[in-house]
Amino acid sequence: MIFNRAGYLIREGFRSIKTHSFMSFATVTIIMACLIIIGSVALLSRNIDALIKELESQNEVVAFVDDSIAEESAAQALESALAAVDNVESVEFVSRTQAMDNFMGQYDADLMEGIDETVFRHRFVIHLDDIAEMAQTKAALEAVDGIAKVKAHLEYADTFVTIRNVVSIISLILTVILVFVSVFIMSNTVKLATFGRREEIAIMKMVGATNSFIRLPFVVEGLVLGILGGGLAFLAEWGLYGLLTGRLMGTLTGSFITLVSFKEVMFPVLAFYLGTGILVGVFGGVNAIRNYLQV
Repeated sequence: MIFNRAGYLIREGFRSIKTHSFMSFATVTIIMACLIIIGSVALLSRNIDALIKELESQNEVVAFVDDSIAEESAAQALESALAAVDNVESVEFVSRTQAMDNFMGQYDADLMEGIDETVFRHRFVIHLDDIAEMAQTKAALEAVDGIAKVKAHLEYADTFVTIRNVVSIISLILTVILVFVSVFIMSNTVKLATFGRREEIAIMKMVGATNSFIRLPFVVEGLVLGILGGGLAFLAEWGLYGLLTGRLMGTLTGSFITLVSFKEVMFPVLAFYLGTGILVGVFGGVNAIRNYLQV
């Protein structure tokens, strides 16, 4: 008996979608549009954040070994002490000979005649976990016994940190605003779809139908429309993202930047789209008939 009743109510929910096909289409379209806007902003933020991290990784810190340590093996022995410093991600040793070869490769060999490797120092090329702490890390590296000085582009680090913080704040604000606006629009679309059925609800209420009996078909309807809108939005976002990234990578700009692959974020995007679609659809369906149940 219970299963038959539940089956009837579920069928009513699907029947209502077909009966009110235009409003169902409008609801799905609004859900799709809002989710695509939110998702596009989130993906843009994700790519900007990845680009900034890539730029950060290229901002190296160079620690020069003291001239008193001439032996290559003795200089290289400092690597473990440098690697133990907080915020150090990787340490690469560069000998005097390697430093000279790198330098000579950038200039005409005739101009560098007479220069030998003793002019150069052994050094370490260091990458950091977080360039926001570059100043503190520079001081800690300089405190390591055997290190003469540390060269760090603090001005670039400050610029990257500022850009990262501004992008994060703007993205967060835009996402929050879009979520609220989208939920408002989607909820009102569902309410509008329900407005034309207020008489039907009133009649069911008058003949003795319980609130839960009346409400369940609307829950089913909102659930189905939410899943449909979220799923279609995901497919549209996938295609749109692939089209835009494909065209961008084919331009000159694409040779300088690396974009995040949609496959890396597809499951979180799908979960967010379906979850938001279901939440808005069900909430909108239940909230839309709340006033009409008080007959």
